[in-house]
Amino acid sequence: MKTIKGPAVFLAQFADDKAPFNNLKNISQYMADLGYKAVQIPSWDGRMIDLQKAAESKTYADEIKGIVVEAGMEISELSTHLQGQLVAVHPAYNELFDGFAPANLKGDLKGKSEWATQQLKYAAKASANLGLNAHATFSGALMWHTVYPWPQRPAGLVETGFTELGKRWKPILDAFDEVGVDVCYELHPGEDLHDGITFEMFLDKVGGHKRANILYDPSHFVLQCLDYLQFIDFYHERIKMFHVKDAEFNPTGKQGVYGGFQGWVERAGRFRSLGDGQVDFAGIFSKLSQYNYSGWAVLEWECAIKHPEQGAAEGAPFIASHIIRVTEKAFDDFAGTGADEAFNRKVLGI
Repeated sequence: MKTIKGPAVFLAQFADDKAPFNNLKNISQYMADLGYKAVQIPSWDGRMIDLQKAAESKTYADEIKGIVVEAGMEISELSTHLQGQLVAVHPAYNELFDGFAPANLKGDLKGKSEWATQQLKYAAKASANLGLNAHATFSGALMWHTVYPWPQRPAGLVETGFTELGKRWKPILDAFDEVGVDVCYELHPGEDLHDGITFEMFLDKVGGHKRANILYDPSHFVLQCLDYLQFIDFYHERIKMFHVKDAEFNPTGKQGVYGGFQGWVERAGRFRSLGDGQVDFAGIFSKLSQYNYSGWAVLEWECAIKHPEQGAAEGAPFIASHIIRVTEKAFDDFAGTGADEAFNRKVLGI
């Protein structure tokens, strides 16, 4: 077994124009002072990194790495959540996602997809230049508007949708394979890959590609009423990243999973700071340790109630307290008899 690395922190929700959250140097030092050992960098945020430059210049990548190392930390992974979203977008969502891409691509569905694909390929090379072995992203969605099928889905719609999704992602996965980096999809409502079944259907369309893997985030499974502990039993071989994020689901006689179009505070299902929700992190860390998860435990802070600075301060010790230093020997070794094969045969009566 392996001891999980951490605590690490995803910087996306903390980045701001105000110091100390306004650049990679300042925010890395801030997080290091709180006890974090690594940062996960949102690659779309120019205050943190120039993704294309990191892909094309090893010298620049070394400079980025050096900024983090100077704060006493490592880079755990890069993220292309926003760019990954744009690899596959249904036309109904075209304008809603304009803010995820350069202004000159506003309203250009095909152009945004092509740009996003190139961004992912940059992310592959940048990850390699930074010495990373895993990358976080979203799958995008062509079928999400049909997730609750009324009217009923036309025959073959899902098959066609996953075929197209696989077609768009296969060249990206191949680019990551060329540099030895895993693509880890955060299974998330709003994405075509949002649970185990949808991941399996996608995996089938990309020929079981070894670089198609999972960013495990139990908070999204709580809100789907999915058994997030058994999920690890099913998919542990594909889980290469881990977002430590809490959530709670408190249905009432008025609302349930779909939330009644309410804001985050009023929803039955909502994200919470670590320890304030319902996720069984002791069970999760035990299972991941059991299955030799060798990656980072990364705080993704999202909470409808608590201030982010309090969430960040509480997150590092919370994660550290859940990381299991795995044992190198069996607890009952003290009672071992040191038997040999002849003795074993005697015990068995053979």
